[in-house]
Amino acid sequence: MESPSQVTEAPPAPNETFRIGGLVEDGTLVRGQGQVISFSVTDGGASVHVTFDGVLPDLFAENQGMVGTGRYVDGVFEASEILAKHDENYM
Repeated sequence: MESPSQVTEAPPAPNETFRIGGLVEDGTLVRGQGQVISFSVTDGGASVHVTFDGVLPDLFAENQGMVGTGRYVDGVFEASEILAKHDENYM
């Protein structure tokens, strides 16, 4: 049996929609042209670069929990929806 560190899975296909969650990394939030926002989300180990074109929830902030729905394209998670953590709930 292989140890978990030896198992590597291929990233999701660009046409596959899924969710990611974690903390918005401090110092990574960048607001671009119009409503385009980019940031990195981490689970404490790995980080994923995220882009989002839209209005972020009021509670969205660095070092706060978030869940995003979208696709993984060319090493970037392109979010179509972002939810921010409020207490134990995501809104």
